[in-house]
Amino acid sequence: MSKQLDMFKTNLEEFASKHKQEIRKNPEFRVQFQDMCATIGVDPLASGKGFWSEMLGVGDFYYELGVQIIEVCLALKHRNGGLITLEELHQQVLKGRGKFAQDVSQDDLLRAIKKLKVLGNGFGIIPVGGTYLIQSVPAELNMDHTVVLQLAEKKGYVTVSEIRSSLKWETERAKQVLNKDDRVGSSPTTMRSLKRGRAGGKVFKETGRGPRTTCNFVLSFLSKLP
Repeated sequence: MSKQLDMFKTNLEEFASKHKQEIRKNPEFRVQFQDMCATIGVDPLASGKGFWSEMLGVGDFYYELGVQIIEVCLALKHRNGGLITLEELHQQVLKGRGKFAQDVSQDDLLRAIKKLKVLGNGFGIIPVGGTYLIQSVPAELNMDHTVVLQLAEKKGYVTVSEIRSSLKWETERAKQVLNKDDRVGSSPTTMRSLKRGRAGGKVFKETGRGPRTTCNFVLSFLSKLP
């Protein structure tokens, strides 16, 4: 078995040497190569000075990409509180790199973000539905938060009443996730949305006579982040 692995690794090195330009320039080819490496436990990103990184140049590529990710997250933190969708992060990174720069995929971003974990618990990847949220500030999400994030994904916000109806939760449990007090009602008011163009910047009027409420889930959750 060990001989087979050694042979596979040797063949992989020859393949990488022959196709290093494609690996550097083509995001899809790069993903396939990374998957091939994973089958034998090889991590081309394990060290910026390792054999794979020096031969392919992928070490510098991902570390530089990590720096760009940090810059984007810091620039947008005032707007999103430290949570950004992978799609928007991808768009912002591509915009910052310019049209003549080496192309990057969402898979590249995820790999670079995983390497940023060496900086501490500030960066994290949160699965939400069929996509991801990128967290760039320290915070803990439990299963309740994750479920409500998925519920809020389509509209960009969610109310206490919607949580109770969809998840069959008690009111107090829904309020606890939203981190609101007893005055929380069931109608959202003006709040920014994590997803631009979906509820962001719009005013939702009250239909009853109760106090004005702020039930945009994303901002409710972000309000307790540092």
